[in-house]
Amino acid sequence: MGASLQGQVAVITGASGGLGAHFATVLAREGAAVALTARRLEMVEALAGELAGQGHQTMALRLDVGDPAAIGPAFDEIEAGLGPISILINNAGVSGAGMALEMTRETFDQTFDVNVRGVYFAAQEAAKRMIASGVADREAGRIVNIASVASVTNLPGLSVYCASKAAVAMMTKAMAREWARRGIAVNALGPGYVLTDINADWFETEGGAAQLKRFPKRRLMDASDLDAALLMLAGPAAKAIAGQLILVDDGQTLPGGG
Repeated sequence: MGASLQGQVAVITGASGGLGAHFATVLAREGAAVALTARRLEMVEALAGELAGQGHQTMALRLDVGDPAAIGPAFDEIEAGLGPISILINNAGVSGAGMALEMTRETFDQTFDVNVRGVYFAAQEAAKRMIASGVADREAGRIVNIASVASVTNLPGLSVYCASKAAVAMMTKAMAREWARRGIAVNALGPGYVLTDINADWFETEGGAAQLKRFPKRRLMDASDLDAALLMLAGPAAKAIAGQLILVDDGQTLPGGG
């Protein structure tokens, strides 16, 4: 760890907790100025205060990516406060949990509004600004869409979530193809199961314990296990990486059980 992102401006969506807050901390420690966005303003304000107290340049603002009209004004505010956006960590997401026979339209729509539409239009807005500001001309534009192992494998009781994350993986390829010559590297990071607020209750149940036993290493990952891949995709090393889904899953998607 050092200053590999010195001078970069990173936007992290869904930074109020879990992986989003962790990603923001990692990027800040690498020298990036970080804009923390989420629907819960008080949460990102608290994290921004902590990072600022450690000497990092930060700002916090409310943003619901499920409302595409709110993305542009939020990015305006970020660029006014921190400078041209060069990194987007497209992390905001919801679980969309529920069995297919019981799935409601409301849950389906909310999941796709945030996990698919929100990711798509946040990436679009970031790319437009990277091109307009000259960041892309320097081949310094980085968009990292946070996908999941659910992009490539079935997770029981999460049919809508799996569908949404598969969409994230494919949009990443399409955007990468369109914007490669523009100097913007678009890739996706696919985490395995990391203990977060979204899944903590599940892994305390009998079903969750049984699922854990099917993992080859019979454990959950640490958020820090994602750091190397995140920094690769967000930093200079991604110059020749385009449209890839990088899975970091501790072997959880390997067949054969634990």
